[in-house]
Amino acid sequence: MADTAPKRCTWPGEDPLYVAYHDEEWGVPVHDDGKLFEFITLEGAQAGLSWITILRKRENYRRAFAGFDARKIAQWDDRHVEKLMQDAGIVRNRAKINATIGNARAFLELQARHGSFAEWMWGFVNGKPIQNRWKSTSQVPASTPVSDLLSKELKRAGFRFVGSTIIYAHMQAVGMVNDHLTTCFRHRELRP
Repeated sequence: MADTAPKRCTWPGEDPLYVAYHDEEWGVPVHDDGKLFEFITLEGAQAGLSWITILRKRENYRRAFAGFDARKIAQWDDRHVEKLMQDAGIVRNRAKINATIGNARAFLELQARHGSFAEWMWGFVNGKPIQNRWKSTSQVPASTPVSDLLSKELKRAGFRFVGSTIIYAHMQAVGMVNDHLTTCFRHRELRP
């Protein structure tokens, strides 16, 4: 009997949540400011942890961080930080929580300055996804000159937990680069 399961990247393994994320979200171009803020927040929370850990906590993050409403988060103070430090549904790391609040403020400033955070961010790839053609996971870089530059500009704007490796993972997640392996069914589906 022939195996009819689609060939996909190896990293999601067999975990249904990871497989669904790979098949439905990872690498799909995101141009919505709020969704981009969500991803940048989750990528920062993931620093030092596995992505599946954050995926499993994603709904808790949505609840705890007001649906990733940057306007609400930007108003938060130390009381909110203390409340979040008691929330077992998220990663209780004071530096990451404070960074999210600061990042919301920086996000709003960039949005106000450029009219759209998405437009500003996508400008780093000339408005369209970089189409890579990796044959194996070992070929996929952890960072690139573009992620280096975007990381530097985000830091200059006041963002934290946005190192080049985190930002490259963000670029992969929001479809600024197509890093699905060429053997993966999603690579072809996400090509223009």
